[in-house]
Amino acid sequence: MGERMRIVYFDIDSLRPDHLGCYGYRRPTSPHIDALARRGVTLGQVYASDVPCLPSRTGFFGGRFGTCSGVVNHGGVCSDLPPEGGDRGFRSLLAENSLASLLVRQGYRTASISPFPRRHSAYQMTWGFHETFDTGKGGLENADEMFEPAADWLRRNGQSDNWFLHINMWDPHTPYDTPESFGNPFASEPMDSWLTQEIVDRQRSSYGPHSAREVPDLTDDLPARWRWGVGEIKDLADAKTHLDGYDAGVRYADMYLGRLLDILAEQGVLEETAILVSADHGENLGELNVWGDHQTADEFTCHIPAVLVWPGVTEAFAGAKRDGLAYHLDLAATLVDLAGPQGASLLESAAWMGRSLRGLISGEESGRDELFLSQGAWSLQRSLRWDNWLLIHTTHTGLKDFPETMLFDLEADPHETQNLAGERPDLVVSGTEKIRHEFRQMSARCPLGDPFEVVLAEGGPLHANERSAGWARYVQRLRDTGREVHAQWLDEDGGCPRPADLSIYG
Repeated sequence: MGERMRIVYFDIDSLRPDHLGCYGYRRPTSPHIDALARRGVTLGQVYASDVPCLPSRTGFFGGRFGTCSGVVNHGGVCSDLPPEGGDRGFRSLLAENSLASLLVRQGYRTASISPFPRRHSAYQMTWGFHETFDTGKGGLENADEMFEPAADWLRRNGQSDNWFLHINMWDPHTPYDTPESFGNPFASEPMDSWLTQEIVDRQRSSYGPHSAREVPDLTDDLPARWRWGVGEIKDLADAKTHLDGYDAGVRYADMYLGRLLDILAEQGVLEETAILVSADHGENLGELNVWGDHQTADEFTCHIPAVLVWPGVTEAFAGAKRDGLAYHLDLAATLVDLAGPQGASLLESAAWMGRSLRGLISGEESGRDELFLSQGAWSLQRSLRWDNWLLIHTTHTGLKDFPETMLFDLEADPHETQNLAGERPDLVVSGTEKIRHEFRQMSARCPLGDPFEVVLAEGGPLHANERSAGWARYVQRLRDTGREVHAQWLDEDGGCPRPADLSIYG
């Protein structure tokens, strides 16, 4: 390890890669992230293995898939790590082998600035950090509020040697509340061309929390805190308003990321600081009738950005894009590996499930052949991502009209509008068997058995639990808004997948 290595991890909640210029987005949302991409390497096919927030960050900071650790939900038994049991020594092995702990063992001072541990009672995120700072609003912070403590830390410690700083930004996570003084940088920019009025009309005939008829959650009442956006998507103008709110949040986070980089430059250490920009998960912006949330194991909830600048490693490949498949756990393993000569051996002794991407960054390796993805907080879905294909298997719909199986050709249909499961039974059969085999193997390593079975026994995922008052209220809303056929299905069959001929994704 170099004598003056420094590492900053910008963890930007709900950030979609395809809404960044360095991933080809036409709107100017990310000038500072794009500049980093020109200096470093952009990893084009990184996916969070387990989504959304709590499963993803537990995996990133702990090095284990959610189906193995047991953390797949936002509530209930599977929102906590199970006890280590009789094998636990004076110190927890999980804590001693966390991301920050492995960096500490390589001589790093570690700090995290984030309200996330308290927001989700996810204190496993703090394992190994010398310093943690909770900004206090539970994820409702704007980028300017995250900037102040981060700037203070960098001004006090930036010129020191060998530190790791995790900075958690919350724009563009809902609610879309970028300050009004920031304005709308995208007022004159056109709407995404994939979305048509026909698609909006089909979505409005359907149902679900954060759907076209109920953007904020279970109703169309937009809380006052949402300075940008709409309560329901009636037409393409509404869709653009929603999109502008999200993109404004991306631009706002990017602006403050740039200001933090300026502090490093003022201290004369920017060029010798390693920087990773990534996210806990992505965001659906109309895909699968989810507007401004992360409820699926699909391309848009699971696909995350990954821009890496690492002195002594990425200069030779500046501006390169690597499209090999990788997990977000692999990103965390890469940080440990590149941080010093002990990195690889520490990952091996800690039995991490992520693999270093050192070879992918250099172009010597091509990434994983396939990825297995899961969602357990809004729906219960397990997916297989390979080549240009995405196969999604739904066990509990989470108040959506999903069929059991959805297959998408992401090259021909990048926004998941055409379910090809009926046309390619060969891929469905082989892919489904792979999903069952892989998750059966992972579940065998979990002290709880299969976490999805635990979640089902509790009535389903936290945010769409069949026993909750919100479920009953929403079913009544469906009746009150002329969607009796959906209410009847939910009364009779709960979260069971819809028959293909009754789903808009049949």
